[in-house]
Amino acid sequence: MNCTLQSEMKEKNPWHMPVTIIITVIGVIAIVALVTVAVLQNRPLPQKYKYGIVLDAGSSHTALYIYEWPAEKDNNTGRVEQIHSCKVKGPGISSYASTPEKAGESLTACMHEAEQWVPRKRHQETPLYLGATAGMRLLNMENSEASGKVFQAVEEALKRCPFSFQGARLLSGQEEGAFGWVTVNYLDDRLKQGLETTGALDLGGASTQISFVSNNYDGSESPNNSVNFRLYGNDYILYTHSFLCYGKDQALRMTLAHQTRSGPETILDPCFHPGYTATKNYSVLYDSPCVSDRKPQNAPATFNHTGNGKFQQCQEVVKSVFDFTHCKYSQCSFNGVFQPLLKGPFGAFSAYYFVMNFLNLTDTSISLEKVKETLTRYCATPWNQIKQQHPDAKLTYLAEYCFSGTYILTLLTEGYNFTSEMYSYIKFIKKIKGSDAGWTLGYMLNLTNMIPAEAPDSPPLPHAGYVSIVTIMAVLLFILFIVSLRPLWPRCSKQPQIV
Repeated sequence: MNCTLQSEMKEKNPWHMPVTIIITVIGVIAIVALVTVAVLQNRPLPQKYKYGIVLDAGSSHTALYIYEWPAEKDNNTGRVEQIHSCKVKGPGISSYASTPEKAGESLTACMHEAEQWVPRKRHQETPLYLGATAGMRLLNMENSEASGKVFQAVEEALKRCPFSFQGARLLSGQEEGAFGWVTVNYLDDRLKQGLETTGALDLGGASTQISFVSNNYDGSESPNNSVNFRLYGNDYILYTHSFLCYGKDQALRMTLAHQTRSGPETILDPCFHPGYTATKNYSVLYDSPCVSDRKPQNAPATFNHTGNGKFQQCQEVVKSVFDFTHCKYSQCSFNGVFQPLLKGPFGAFSAYYFVMNFLNLTDTSISLEKVKETLTRYCATPWNQIKQQHPDAKLTYLAEYCFSGTYILTLLTEGYNFTSEMYSYIKFIKKIKGSDAGWTLGYMLNLTNMIPAEAPDSPPLPHAGYVSIVTIMAVLLFILFIVSLRPLWPRCSKQPQIV
């Protein structure tokens, strides 16, 4: 038998050209179809976003925060990020008890900013919340009718906005602490990754909160201090407590009340700089539920408040506002409040950060002894020198930094029982990944779980269908390629036909 290659012989092959053309056309169509499927399957889908607005009505001021997150939720916890904040001019809404309508008016400028930041087509569906904290809690204790009128005024103002107003409410101290903890751990991605959580330390003007997860706390001892969370598939038993009246502003009132309990005309305050002097009104000082029952009888209208700037004496005065005399639990922080063993690390924010940042004491790798030495020198600095060093600072705030720094250090070490070693586990923070540390983001995270997620845009084919089509196309192309080589296959014949 003779074998010859067709390419070397001019063999008659009437089907060769038509079949080759057909195979080529089919191959081109198959390739085009494969590319088209791949392009359609992998084209970027337009991202849809939702928005939420939270107003933090604190004791000293109100702040607005705008949050954005993909409409498709991430494991039942919306991926929320802060995109804008606005500080409302003026004091906190609790300061408008006598003129409640001004509380609503004060929000106007920041609400106009919100209208610019949230896309107009999303206005009507964007939820708007106002949460009031310790300042309004104190006003509610003192005068519930006035508190109600302030809430009514801000609600009327916010209802006129184009957003979906969901109401103004008074947050409990426990909620404030728990949502602050969620914020810190969410922004650090500790919740999603199942890492050891960070405790949260929040210091405001009227209250302070501590929240953390401790291995030796299961919520059975003092259950009122426990909050259960389930986030990203993990369960957390959170210890949290809020101390009303122990924010830095109200704590200052309490220390002054301690020093004026006998109704003197002059006090020499170790928590204020040497050379500092101011006339204070007794009625104004004691105009707070935190101290109103301590006002001395037959006190003069005013007293002369002078400073001598002695840190150690200041710390003793500060300690007077804490009660360490009783504890019915296995262990306590102060005022007989249960607190489990501290479990670090901790993030300290709000006034913790602003005060310690001003004093250049945010670096907690510095020993506590060095911190005390720094505060001793700072408090002893004459008032005139302090004013010259900080010409742009508001004098009211500037005068209080010696007290505030001493109070923070005493609260942490004496109140919350942070040892020298544990103190280094604290990180003073203002923002994490562009979002302010505070309760508002945790609050927004909680609320997004109640907002229905939009149905995501699906690819043209499910993944399994895409894989099947690509596989079939690949097999078809392989077969066509083999067939197209047939003219080159060796042909065997007894008698080659030569033309």
